[in-house]
Amino acid sequence: MQPEHRPADEPIGPVDASVVPRFAGIATFARLPRLDEVDHADIAVVGVPFDSGVSYRPGARFGPSHVREASRLLRPFNPAQRISPFAVQQVVDAGDIAVNPFRIEEAVEQIEAGARALAEWADRLVAIGGDHTIALPLLRAVADRHGPVAVLHFDAHLDTWDTYFGAPITHGTPFRRASEEGLIDLEASMHVGTRGPLYGVDDLTDDARLGFAIVTSEDLEEHGVAAAIERIRARIGDAPLYISIDIDVLDPAHAPGTGTPEAGGLTSRELLRIIRALSDRRIVGADVVEVAPAYDHAQLTGVAASHVAYELISAMAPRETKEESDDRS
Repeated sequence: MQPEHRPADEPIGPVDASVVPRFAGIATFARLPRLDEVDHADIAVVGVPFDSGVSYRPGARFGPSHVREASRLLRPFNPAQRISPFAVQQVVDAGDIAVNPFRIEEAVEQIEAGARALAEWADRLVAIGGDHTIALPLLRAVADRHGPVAVLHFDAHLDTWDTYFGAPITHGTPFRRASEEGLIDLEASMHVGTRGPLYGVDDLTDDARLGFAIVTSEDLEEHGVAAAIERIRARIGDAPLYISIDIDVLDPAHAPGTGTPEAGGLTSRELLRIIRALSDRRIVGADVVEVAPAYDHAQLTGVAASHVAYELISAMAPRETKEESDDRS
């Protein structure tokens, strides 16, 4: 419950854990208010419980609820980014975009329509999947507002393949379709954390043609996180930025609860550090996908995903400029 003396223009934050225990009550993300409890939001966290586009292990349709449960332990001040992300912007939980689980094409249309409808109430979305298919309709909605965006894609896989079993829209194809549709900035997009076997060398040739540079998991191991951050920031530049994070970018030791795990991935600490380095970029939207709780252990994957979403929200928070700081001093 929120205090009655809260100023009208002050964001409504999470439920106070010193008043209501974290394990009590309905699990909204980070125990934030619902969208219907505010007039407008700066950021809406929305679940997209869809996994009909998977090619291996299903179960990511249960990801949004799993991540919300794991997010109960998040706290309002982020010391790594030196910001209270829920105090400087209104962040809400917008519930789920419910879609048809039997027809991928219809579901994709419903996700895009849902994202567009939410844009009337919230400036930016952080989506929790669901499988990576959902990135395509979310990018359609974002590009409609901002034009082609830089896509920073964290994943063990490229997700720029053409079809699976003749299906053009699956969790392995969203960024090929997005590139073909002109949704992404071909000079500013990048994969991070890719690794593991491919179908052939043509996968890499196609990927470069579609507009992506790559920082592989091996690059991070050989050159370090600081070098990766430098490459990422140089590639993005000042372009509007959409961040898409498949939780399988993390090593299975850190995120076992996912559909297509690959050995040799990033640590949670490495991923969070990279996200924090993007707080001065113009992030226009994000998603965290492929959390499949049936394969999780002790909420390892859910906790990792909830912290990833928290760092994304923190990176989106407004910062005081040097001029503003000087004016106050």
